[in-house]
Amino acid sequence: MLETVTAILDWVGIAAFAATGALMASRKQMDIFGFILLGTVTGIGGGTLRDTLLGTLPVFWITDPAYLVACVVISATLFFLAHIPQSRYTLLLWADALGMALFAVIGAEKALLSGTAPVVAIAMGVITATFGGIVRDILGGESPIVLSREIYVTAALAGASVFVVFSVSGLPREVGLVGGFVVAAAIRFAALRWKWSLPRYRARSEDWRGDREP
Repeated sequence: MLETVTAILDWVGIAAFAATGALMASRKQMDIFGFILLGTVTGIGGGTLRDTLLGTLPVFWITDPAYLVACVVISATLFFLAHIPQSRYTLLLWADALGMALFAVIGAEKALLSGTAPVVAIAMGVITATFGGIVRDILGGESPIVLSREIYVTAALAGASVFVVFSVSGLPREVGLVGGFVVAAAIRFAALRWKWSLPRYRARSEDWRGDREP
């Protein structure tokens, strides 16, 4: 049962992130190879970094090329369909939120299964959830979404933390996966809907004294 739930979440997360990469390519009016590039690096980027850091080699998409094929197929398909949504940027944000929430718990779950400490598992969840989107935004010439004012990394951190806490508390992994996903998705969706953000640093005049002429 656990393996089935994990596999479903993993595939849905990859599909969602691959779609966001393709939607970014559509906004930049790229050719089909641009779609495939952005879709693929977004879909498998976070998991690739996670597996590399954990020493799980070869990385997951080399062991199972179906992940790579899925990213290519989804991206190529959206080359012909991306014009249909009226607001591609809004769709990109909501799909990204879904992929982020899924990968936050999947990344943490895979790290725990590899024997890492709980705090490391949480970090791996955040990395898995955010790295692909960072690469997508940089290649697409956009400011990374993780730097947006609305809460993003915090949502991934909360979801991964809920999963790990539930898991180390002895609750069934399915409960942890669903709980972590719901928390991460709810926080990110609410941040998009109501523009939630954390307090930002405010510069004070004395911060710049070192730059002044003596």
